[in-house]
Amino acid sequence: MYSSNCCRGACRVLRESRVKCPINVSVSLRTMSPRPLASWTFVKLTGSAAGPRVQAARTVWSSSVDPAELRKFQAVSSRWWDLQGGCAALHAMNELRVPFIRDNLLNVHSVRSLGKPLAGLRILDVGCGGGLLTEPLGRLGAAVVGVDPVEDSVRIAELHASHDPELQKCVKYRACTLEDLAHEEEEGFDAVLASEVLEHLADLDTFIHCCHHVLKPGGSLFITTINRTQLSYVLGIVLAEWLLRIIPSGTHDWDKFITPVELERLLESCSPGE
Repeated sequence: MYSSNCCRGACRVLRESRVKCPINVSVSLRTMSPRPLASWTFVKLTGSAAGPRVQAARTVWSSSVDPAELRKFQAVSSRWWDLQGGCAALHAMNELRVPFIRDNLLNVHSVRSLGKPLAGLRILDVGCGGGLLTEPLGRLGAAVVGVDPVEDSVRIAELHASHDPELQKCVKYRACTLEDLAHEEEEGFDAVLASEVLEHLADLDTFIHCCHHVLKPGGSLFITTINRTQLSYVLGIVLAEWLLRIIPSGTHDWDKFITPVELERLLESCSPGE
């Protein structure tokens, strides 16, 4: 009982700390005061949303995947839909992530259907895991592709979605890296999501370049990640991993957390035409 209450309390602290000061990054990189624990970023790329997507010559991307991180997620791949387990905070964050993505997309695209407001949009969920964010966006009408390099996580996502015939029509999963997809993708996506992914990567430059590569002109890039602060170390590692053991010890490396300023600089340096 005590452990369960502490887990819910910690998830609530994490969730509330992420919503106080949202960071909106547009073409001009307009920013509000950074949140102490996490960065939430929305990028609207330049170019006409209705214009043709220009395919560049084939690029050989280096891999952004960290093999050590893959091993971590392989070990916990069966627990994505355990609401009381290590993914409880991610489930709770959907109360913020889904409306954040939906509302920003509706500011760019007209409402297609009252029941399915994201109908007609194509979304890529990178590092989808078990489909925790992929599924609710599919239920809003979007055609969502979830990709993850951990094959067992993708199989779990497919199994969970198979229980809902409506989801099977709009949600697809692939066990591959973003770089693999970037080599093959021709149609492009209206939006790319990278939620709680950056802090687990080996090469951020390659990852962001690939995000830009698979976006349609005028597409939107959504990033949520953990800010590198003393508070994130205490809550995300000491409390969540060591004391409450909400998530396995070693899940996060504080040195790989990225600050809002660092993220903005990265996005500016990797923007098309830069």
